[in-house]
Amino acid sequence: MAAVFVSAGLVSQAVADQASPKWLEQITVTANSVAPSAPGEGAARAEAARVPGGASVVGVSEYADGRASTLADVFAFTPGVFAQPRFGAEEARLSIRGSGLQRTFHMRGVYLLQDGIPITLADGSGDFQAVEPLALAYTEVRRGANALEYGATTLGGSVNFVSPSGHDGQGLQPRLEAGSFGYWRAQLSAGDVLPGGDYFASVSAYAQEGFRDWSAQRNGRLFANAALRPRDFIESRFFISAVHSDSQLPGSLTKAQLADAREQANAANLAGRQKRDFDLYRLANRTVIELSDATLELSAGYTYKDLWHPIFQVLQQRSGDSFVGVRYVSDHTLAGRQNRVVLGLSPSWNHVQDDRFVNLGGAKGARTAQSLQRSQNWTVYGENQFGLTAHWTLVTGAQWTDAERRYIDRFLANGDQSIDAAYTQFSPKIGLLWQGGPAWSVFANVSDSFEPPSFGELSGGPNVTPLRAQTARTLEVGTRGKMPRVEWDIAAYTARVRDELLGLNAPDGTPLGTVNAPRTVHRGVELGAQIQITRSLAWRSAYLWSDFRFDDNATYRDNRLPGLPEHFYRGELTWTVSGDGFVTLTTEWSPKKYAIDMANTWFADAYALLGLKIGRTPDQGLSWFIEARNLTDKTYAATTGVIPDAHGADAAQFLPGDGRAFYVGIGWRP
Repeated sequence: MAAVFVSAGLVSQAVADQASPKWLEQITVTANSVAPSAPGEGAARAEAARVPGGASVVGVSEYADGRASTLADVFAFTPGVFAQPRFGAEEARLSIRGSGLQRTFHMRGVYLLQDGIPITLADGSGDFQAVEPLALAYTEVRRGANALEYGATTLGGSVNFVSPSGHDGQGLQPRLEAGSFGYWRAQLSAGDVLPGGDYFASVSAYAQEGFRDWSAQRNGRLFANAALRPRDFIESRFFISAVHSDSQLPGSLTKAQLADAREQANAANLAGRQKRDFDLYRLANRTVIELSDATLELSAGYTYKDLWHPIFQVLQQRSGDSFVGVRYVSDHTLAGRQNRVVLGLSPSWNHVQDDRFVNLGGAKGARTAQSLQRSQNWTVYGENQFGLTAHWTLVTGAQWTDAERRYIDRFLANGDQSIDAAYTQFSPKIGLLWQGGPAWSVFANVSDSFEPPSFGELSGGPNVTPLRAQTARTLEVGTRGKMPRVEWDIAAYTARVRDELLGLNAPDGTPLGTVNAPRTVHRGVELGAQIQITRSLAWRSAYLWSDFRFDDNATYRDNRLPGLPEHFYRGELTWTVSGDGFVTLTTEWSPKKYAIDMANTWFADAYALLGLKIGRTPDQGLSWFIEARNLTDKTYAATTGVIPDAHGADAAQFLPGDGRAFYVGIGWRP
């Protein structure tokens, strides 16, 4: 496929060079950003267009015309991103290109940032409750090694949640949502531009009783930032976050339970009063120094989290994460051609005081484990974009990572299980971008990825398990662009993964826990498209084809890797009325059953959902919406667990999606 794209590009280049001499000269337009530390959605989209691979930007306006509660709402139409709510609320399953396939909780394999500063913990895990969808200006998604310029080389890439600045959200802006299952969400935000700086702040509260038993959630969030500009060429922006989150965990059901009474909670979850409650506080700074033809970005952040988590045991954790970063970006000419250089250094540290106890109905019993967990990462990265011709750009890059995972066992009744492991990797990347016209391009790249295990893999079970880092080599080709009435983003990839972190059985059926699967293959197609059918009728869609398999495994041969549907589609058809009014029909479709176990013996069923939204979204004044979801009241599994072998028998691995639901919302923009 790569050869087809490149050949087509060469032929088109030759034709264009003969027919359109104007393409022989490259024209570069630059402008000073309004806020260097918060350049805005337009600048982010321009940066994404320069990436020779999967890259996209999700503006808040793309999902704020309906209920905006979960990451599934945010990423509903983002190519390549699989995001499904686990309990009909904020606890979500996020995967890009099969990242963290076994991790149906807390995520792994995607580097999460907020305002360019990591919110992923230093060991690689993360929390979604730390993000407020309504307190974002936009979200940047870099799939795979296309995230290298942010210092990420995980299989899934990176997601950067970007806060509004005073330039984005001036004045007082209230918003209120309410709906089925006791759901309500209230937000009040304000921002302004002042002499020598700007500010933005958002306060929100959210609650729901939940569609299922034992699925209530409560949280409150504060997100604020303020910028100071002591000199014309220096801007320093401070960020503060405070999150309080309480979540009941109803757990997974068998397929029979799903069909019979999908609202019920798993009996063990209910008996153990399983929950995930935490308080999180974050302070960060990003300072941008503008030089003559470059920028120097300095960043630092600290996050403290206090977690209370009764599950199979009671987990009580107090953690602190620290990060500093230096990033240099230069746009200049080299040998008479346009050239862009990104160089960065981003060390991070994490310590977790982990205490575990017998779960006595949600209360602490006898101690079962105590440990101090320390993570440390040193990352150096660089990327260069060189304009070979007016059409062709060569992108090269590399990252060197040195990671340490130290587990200090302080509960020695079952022996000393301390671990001190180090992981080091050099990960290169090379790509080509062919600009076929002012608004469309074709790209291809080859890249390596690297992912040390998190403590969820090292110590997530009853015993500590030494593991190797997961690596992969990915080939990607695709195209994106915009023409009259049509906009598209298409990428195809194949990744040869080594030592994938999976829970497996031995050939004789003995459970091995999380181990390194020697060889697996991840390949797929990521598609996003929007077609303006008429002046008032538009169709938007996102489609994922995911083919993840073992490669001649001793136990599972070439079986499909479980947990994600092979085909997954979301679409919406919108009729625009009187400029800012709309009526939208929504769909979600998983057309084939897919396995929940590595042995491929038990499956989640296919399903299709329908929804409807009506509302008004003016640039100023009162906005409102009425939304209906799952209109046919379909019984389905929104996502599933992943196990080694179900032996063809029903297993409690299905997480029910919400039944028929209705939501309303109002907001105001001055």
